[in-house]
Amino acid sequence: MKLKKRLISKEHSDYEAIGSQIQSTESVVGIDARHTHIIIIKKLLELEERMDSIEKQLKKQSKKPKKK
Repeated sequence: MKLKKRLISKEHSDYEAIGSQIQSTESVVGIDARHTHIIIIKKLLELEERMDSIEKQLKKQSKKPKKK
C-alpha cells in the first residue's frame, strides 16, 4: 500500500470543502481542532459500525453448511 494513494491531493474536489469546514481564524494553527477531532471520531465510529456489520455477515456465512 502506497501512502500517497491514501492521502487526499490538493487537486481533489473535496480538498477545499474539507479545508473550509475545519478552518478557524480564531486558532493560531488555522484550524478548529475540536471540530476536526469530532469529524475524525464520527468517521471512525461509522467505520467501526460498518466493520461490525461485515463481521456479523461473515460469521453468518461461515456457519452455513457448505454444499458438496
